[in-house]
Amino acid sequence: MTLTAPPAAGAPGDALRRRPGLRGLRRLTALGQGPLFTAALTVLALLVLVALLAPVLAPYDPEAVDLSASLAGTSGDHLLGTDQSGRDILSRLLHGARTGLLGPLLVVGVSTLLGTLLGVVAAWRGGWTDTVLSRSMDLAFAIPGLLLAILLVAVTGPGMTAPVIAMAVAYTPYVGRLVRGIARQEKARPYIESYRVQGWSGWTICLRHLLPNIAPTVFAQSAMNFGYALMDLAALSFLGFGVQPPTADWGAMINEGQAAIQQGAMLPALAPSVCIVLAVVAFGVVGEGLADRIARREER
Repeated sequence: MTLTAPPAAGAPGDALRRRPGLRGLRRLTALGQGPLFTAALTVLALLVLVALLAPVLAPYDPEAVDLSASLAGTSGDHLLGTDQSGRDILSRLLHGARTGLLGPLLVVGVSTLLGTLLGVVAAWRGGWTDTVLSRSMDLAFAIPGLLLAILLVAVTGPGMTAPVIAMAVAYTPYVGRLVRGIARQEKARPYIESYRVQGWSGWTICLRHLLPNIAPTVFAQSAMNFGYALMDLAALSFLGFGVQPPTADWGAMINEGQAAIQQGAMLPALAPSVCIVLAVVAFGVVGEGLADRIARREER
């Protein structure tokens, strides 16, 4: 990548330059990415706001059952109607945003941390360390994340913990391989050698310069991984391996709403489906937008 910054202090008087690191990340998320990117950011901001304020915004208790209002249509009392148990769909959607975003956040956070650590160590150390870590990450690709999640659920029981652990393990090698590749490119740049000549330790160079310079690319990938993780965890909840009723969760709501479709009520399954699609598309657009912006900056 060709993003540049002022020469390192104390480096030889040549054109040694390094990228702007986290400052570049702030520039990447600035306005000017286009209306689609801005719309996606707006959707994500609204989702986060809704998740944080769900207890305040929800008009009803999401788990309150009222069989007398089963499959009630849209009205002033229930803006999106009710499900087969008489629970307010809007309230469940708002609270479902919490579980819908918390799980992927944990998956992306853990996998990004582990993947970045493994990738940087493999790229920096090289030799047999790189070989062992690279082959280990290659082997991890052979284990499907959904299958691993189902196996863990069979051992520990359904819930959020086992799917999150399984997805984090499955996503780690993807991050690790990406980080290893860009870290090797960054390691070959002249400014890294200049710091070595000055006697800087490898850990100091990595923490203060290499990691901040690869952060924008890792952040872009993490945004896309968030959407994938959200979809995977929702699928597990839909299959009954993730969050369990009566807890509000978008994937579980789709499962519960299937029976209502046969009775002509579409909203119990359609509403959470739309939320999942919007969230996944928004994260994908943001990730792709950041990646495209990084690529354009590399070409300069």
